[in-house]
Amino acid sequence: MDIIETANLTKTFDGFTAVDHIQFSVKKGEVFGFLGPNGAGKTTTIKMLTTLLYPTEGSASIAGFDILRQRASVRKNIGVVFQEPALDTELTGRENLDFHARMYGLSPETRKKRITQVLSLVDLVDKKDILVKHYSGGMKRRLEIARGLMHSPTVLFLDEPTLGLDAQTRRAIWEYVKLLNKDEGTTIFLTTHYMDEADFLCDRIGIIDHGKILVIDTVDNLKKSVGHDVITLSCSDVKRFQKRLEQESWVSNVTPHALYLTLGVERGEEKIPVIFDIARIEQVSISSVDVRKPTLDDVFLYYTGRSMREQNPEAPRNKTVKPARFWLRWWKK
Repeated sequence: MDIIETANLTKTFDGFTAVDHIQFSVKKGEVFGFLGPNGAGKTTTIKMLTTLLYPTEGSASIAGFDILRQRASVRKNIGVVFQEPALDTELTGRENLDFHARMYGLSPETRKKRITQVLSLVDLVDKKDILVKHYSGGMKRRLEIARGLMHSPTVLFLDEPTLGLDAQTRRAIWEYVKLLNKDEGTTIFLTTHYMDEADFLCDRIGIIDHGKILVIDTVDNLKKSVGHDVITLSCSDVKRFQKRLEQESWVSNVTPHALYLTLGVERGEEKIPVIFDIARIEQVSISSVDVRKPTLDDVFLYYTGRSMREQNPEAPRNKTVKPARFWLRWWKK
């Protein structure tokens, strides 16, 4: 069963197309990831799906509810963890959750039960009565995830959930996301530009860049599309050697870089002597060779023709948000 469906979803801003006629679906209970650099269209997509932005063209539905004609029903079925922090730091963790639950009309008994459940899920029970301003960055992010789960949403949207966090905290957040997907049965829609995050969390991945979805598949299938092994070699004449290697039937793909090539092949170690024989015939000198299994970095490079663009992960977390006013404004739209 598809819990999210889109058809030609498009968003333009003053002539600039941020999201360009994308079409995809998300199955109930899966973790679906949007992988792409900053500016690729990930956040714009998530804002349209969560009713924060009106599409310029196309349509989408969440749990069977249209994002344009049934906005209130969509919101009742989703939880959202935005890029920008939206917690009230002058309230305790429990008070933040209680405020959110009241907005969704949960009864006092249900609020109390769910607060205990979600705090336990993200391991913050012993911190519930501490002011959020005294929380660490990782604790705040876990509380935001707990808040998104308060009303038992059908779909939880996580927009760059570990942006700006240290490696150890990021890994802990991943474990909590896996746990809630398993224990709560919540469908997760995740946007990220971290390759390792997408690799660890996602059942399927859509690679998006410049507003277009380039490919959607499982992590394993995406890696296999690059080749069973990836050979990286530095050589004296990249362009000439590329043209020569592209003639070999055992080479699934060749990607040129300034000073080296990457090749997708099967049984990479066995192909090293063959590559050196070809280089000798072509009078191309090889200075280094590396053989490894493909990663999502290789997948992104294969489908986009370039590496992930330079990122600035800290910037979004420097924004100031008035949490209560922000949530009320979102809910009333």
